[in-house]
Amino acid sequence: MRVLGIETSCDETGVAIYATDGGLLAHALYSQIELHARYGGVVPELASRDHIRKLLPLIQEVIDEAGVETNALDGVAYTAGPGLVGALLVGALTGRCLAWSWGVPAIAVHHMEGHLLAPMLEPDPPGFPFIALLVSGGHCLLVEVEGIGRYRVLGESIDDAVGEAFDKTAKLLGLPYPGGPALAQLARQGNPERFTFPRPMTDRPGLDFSFSGLKTFALNTWRESSQDDQDRADIARAFEEAVADTMAIKCRRAVRQTGNRQLVIAGGVGANQRLRERLGDLMQAEGGHIFYPRPEFCTDNGAMIAYAGHQRLQAGQSAPLSVSVTPRWSLEDLDPVENA
Repeated sequence: MRVLGIETSCDETGVAIYATDGGLLAHALYSQIELHARYGGVVPELASRDHIRKLLPLIQEVIDEAGVETNALDGVAYTAGPGLVGALLVGALTGRCLAWSWGVPAIAVHHMEGHLLAPMLEPDPPGFPFIALLVSGGHCLLVEVEGIGRYRVLGESIDDAVGEAFDKTAKLLGLPYPGGPALAQLARQGNPERFTFPRPMTDRPGLDFSFSGLKTFALNTWRESSQDDQDRADIARAFEEAVADTMAIKCRRAVRQTGNRQLVIAGGVGANQRLRERLGDLMQAEGGHIFYPRPEFCTDNGAMIAYAGHQRLQAGQSAPLSVSVTPRWSLEDLDPVENA
């Protein structure tokens, strides 16, 4: 089975083809960073328009790169949520119409399930069951994964997602958009001993996260400093260390609570090197294993949607002709895939 995957949930247009017998045949990604940079954040209407402009050329590019004819495709997968409703509709309508015109089934894919399964594209993927830490600009979740579609949310952010907290903290420090990668790069120049930021919600039981107070602490520290370049770097370092430590503390609790010694880290923030180091040390100490997708598959991409859609289509699932998207969608509401 060969499946075309389409990702348009926010500000990146991703397309890929995944095959049962060949794995990932081709993938392409177009980022809208330059488009939104002048506004300091994603403008939903502009994002939708840019997906319309870029999606069909990217689909043709991937088909050409894979060296397949459209009549050799067996299904189409598209992101149906969570995300920006206009952006989701572009991918969903395009994917459903292409599937209808080619006479093949289509499947609506949960964006976070795509991230959760992205490590399956690597040469040494995890086996079920495992724990997943999904960290991105819009989400922060700890999930117990028994199989595809069999998810139990153990903890989530009660306010800002971790990527959102990174971006907002970077903005208050005067860093360019997108703020998260810029803050992480600046943090390498910071003194880790100068400031100590709180580790939110680690002094109480539970696996939920909170980052709004950490963001406020960074703001107050910045206002009380001389606001020179070294202050900026030291605050960035303290913020990043606090986030990494908080994640590690919560992941350790999840590992010990469930007894599962496999941890998957996925989503855009999963590319953060300090977070990877901290969680790698944790799993080594716990006698477990940690898994990541390659950095290019941490951010939004079509490959993860093609893979997730392939698994569901191969199991006989499909979407109706009517098109709907779900901007807010719980992983726990998904149907399971049998024998997966």
